[in-house]
Amino acid sequence: MTVPPSTVPPVALPAQATAATVAADAILRRQRARESSARTYARSFPIVPVRASGMTVEGTDGRRYLDCLSGAGTLALGHNHPVTLEAVRRTMDSGAPLHVLDLATPEKDDFTDALFATLPSGFADRARVHFCGPAGTDAVEAALKLTQTATGRSGLLAFTGAYHGMTAGALGVTGSVAVKERVAGGGAEVTRLPYPYAYRCPFGVGGEHGAALAATYTERLLDDPAGGVVPPAAMIVEVVQGEGGAVAAPDSWLREMRRLTSQREIPLIVDEVQTGVGRTGAFWAVEHSGITPDVLVLSKAIGGGLPIAVIVYDEKYDGWLPGAHTGTFRGNTLAMAAGAATLRFVTAEGLSERAATVGARMTARLDGLRAELPAIGDVRGRGLMIGVELVDAEAPSDSCGARPVDAELAVRVRAACLDRGLIVELGGRFDATVRLLPPLTITDEQADAVVDRLADAIATVSKDAAQGRQA
Repeated sequence: MTVPPSTVPPVALPAQATAATVAADAILRRQRARESSARTYARSFPIVPVRASGMTVEGTDGRRYLDCLSGAGTLALGHNHPVTLEAVRRTMDSGAPLHVLDLATPEKDDFTDALFATLPSGFADRARVHFCGPAGTDAVEAALKLTQTATGRSGLLAFTGAYHGMTAGALGVTGSVAVKERVAGGGAEVTRLPYPYAYRCPFGVGGEHGAALAATYTERLLDDPAGGVVPPAAMIVEVVQGEGGAVAAPDSWLREMRRLTSQREIPLIVDEVQTGVGRTGAFWAVEHSGITPDVLVLSKAIGGGLPIAVIVYDEKYDGWLPGAHTGTFRGNTLAMAAGAATLRFVTAEGLSERAATVGARMTARLDGLRAELPAIGDVRGRGLMIGVELVDAEAPSDSCGARPVDAELAVRVRAACLDRGLIVELGGRFDATVRLLPPLTITDEQADAVVDRLADAIATVSKDAAQGRQA
């Protein structure tokens, strides 16, 4: 397979582009001067979006980009989809209250109906829903508090490579050391367990054997009276680690986690903030393995692009007192309306199946490029949650065949993608994995363009790097 040439023609900017560029530069300068040093995406993408539709984002200079970030997975239907816009307009025109704390409203009732209709078989029949603050991290906090209250325990089981949010409890169960080491108490009372990661297997064997060893290690650690693990309040896990680099857990391993937690009466929390609403090729990622969690943590795409977060859990854990987990912004009427419309549209249009089909095709094309682009160390993921790990192609490989990551190359590839009109972000260990999170409405032509542009960026940056080493 040959590496396709760039499919991005020279952009013919309108006459007013120069003035628009000057204005955009001024906006970016003011942002740098006034916003905190914790800015993230704004550093990676020095553009000023002014319009967006579907997968396309347009900057002030008129240049258009294919958005493979989708609000970090929030925009299941892409930007400004007619279904969500109509739901928002209808709600606004109806005179419905837009802020109601946790009062019952027709919009909340309809959203709950739409959400419960999508839940795995058997789960909805005994489920309760709690509306949290509008971010996924607050829903993680709620899930942890719920299980701690129900069990009377405090310890937690979490995994290497995990990402669950930036508030105190969520940060404790997150795997990244960099975001925790300067925060007092960032480690929390958490036992860290090995997540199966075939390309960089923690046991150095990879594949199904590595996943089986991870499961065996977990079970023996929990049963070891000298293992140091006090019976925990919960285990929290992602079916596919998003920020961790699009690392998908084997279905068999997830079933083992469900078995061992059930046998030991440890509540199982599954964080589907990024994997939910069709992203992985099933409406909820747990459906691939057939497991039923005790708690589902949901946010991002469930609001149709607007902020909302909930936990859905087995009613046997509903031992909270009134006000046990509260917050002002739990009644976002517009998000409920947009979310209900999105949930129903994804179901009616079969977008989960579409994500599985298109994602498999994109992954296969990218994997086929590895022979000609040795900087591509691994291609992985599930559905439209894809990771391309970039490595030092000249370094020796380890026992699993993995070469060292090349974080500098990844940063340059991200910039080269932006030059080609493609927005991608990095994740994984050392931020060396290019992550693809396109909307579920991506067309075949757009999918091909994404792969073409990414491949061209990798080829060009790799060539430049090789020439630089020879100079």
